[in-house]
Amino acid sequence: MKNRKLKIEEMGRMNPEELRSSEKMPLIVVLDDVRSMYNVGSVFRTADAFRVEAIYLCGITAQPPHPEIHKTALGAEDTVAWKHFDTTLEAVEELKKKGYTVFSIEQCEGSTLLSTLNLQPSTLNPKYALILGNEVKGVHQEVVDASDGCIEIPQFGTKHSLNVSTTA
Repeated sequence: MKNRKLKIEEMGRMNPEELRSSEKMPLIVVLDDVRSMYNVGSVFRTADAFRVEAIYLCGITAQPPHPEIHKTALGAEDTVAWKHFDTTLEAVEELKKKGYTVFSIEQCEGSTLLSTLNLQPSTLNPKYALILGNEVKGVHQEVVDASDGCIEIPQFGTKHSLNVSTTA
């Protein structure tokens, strides 16, 4: 049996307006001082694919509109809600006030391996935020300290981390 690739019009994708008004996954992705606009754009595209609620762009993280963000986002910067914060700690404070459980994606003492993560919602409407860090320094320690926990993606090769867009 041969597998025929679907044509774009056969995929039943939403148009941008339908996506903006659709129900979202109760997840906010927070970018903590992400330097590369290509990484920012890639996170937008991933957030669009999974219908993530929003992206919080913090500190030096670039904001749309920008050609380098658009190059990898391919329009997702127009379909995914986003908000800028001067600091990631301000974003974490807002998220906690709104009832989000906040996780830093980082290698920490006592972190939970992604492969063993078992979220047990404590409410009928669980909301989560995932903080992704700077390409060199990762998530800042004060942000890790303010998080409810850390999730670690196991690494089995010689590299100690994944690119932030791959992590997303």
